[in-house]
Amino acid sequence: MRHTPVAVVTFPVYLTIGPVSAHPHWVFDVLAYTTGIWLLRRRARREHDVVGSRARWVIVVAGIVGGVVGSHLLYMLEDLAPLGSGAYDADVFLQGKTIVGGLIGGLVAVELVKARRGITVATGDLFVVPLAAGMAIGRIGCFLTGLADGTSGTATRLPWGVDFGDGILRHPTQLYEIAFLMMLLLFIMRMAPRLQLDGDAFKIFFLGYMSFRVVVDFIKPATRVAGISVLQWACLAVIVYYSPHLPRLLATVRRS
Repeated sequence: MRHTPVAVVTFPVYLTIGPVSAHPHWVFDVLAYTTGIWLLRRRARREHDVVGSRARWVIVVAGIVGGVVGSHLLYMLEDLAPLGSGAYDADVFLQGKTIVGGLIGGLVAVELVKARRGITVATGDLFVVPLAAGMAIGRIGCFLTGLADGTSGTATRLPWGVDFGDGILRHPTQLYEIAFLMMLLLFIMRMAPRLQLDGDAFKIFFLGYMSFRVVVDFIKPATRVAGISVLQWACLAVIVYYSPHLPRLLATVRRS
């Protein structure tokens, strides 16, 4: 009996259209940003503008700039050994990035701009859908890039483990994250009519995602301090920052 050969995927999976071949990270990063900005503009037109069009876009720009800086900075801090030895390669800062750092950097930048302009109303709810969609699309590029992206998990014997090219079946943590983001977004959309205050949807999104990253990063290779990676410590800091809102948000969930 003849056996049909099993196709082997070679990572990174380049996307080819005719004579043009593009790296998946580049393609899906562009698609993620494009989709996020399109959704943001669409939601801004449909929802009540509480800060004014000009101020809103100043906040958006601050979030993007802060996100870019934060994503590279936290990536750099994930491995402190090269910094301590003075052997750190500056190109790593420019090339590497992490979503957690981007979210934290964007949050800090937006809060600083709002404080400077005297804006006291919550503006985060507008960003929930664009962020979730953009992050999920971006993770497709991370998955198709393979080991070089640095986002795949540790070795596993589970049947859905993926060989990214080194002969080891690993947790496809990028796919875990995509699934979680979609479930979190559906949960927030279902809860939205019952939320009491502006900004609650954004707080749930941040708390949910940061909690997920604390858990899932235990199955990712990383340099750890007291058993926890720098990225996980950053996530825990955000959870602590939003913890005063937890009792009220949990009470809303229970009533629903």
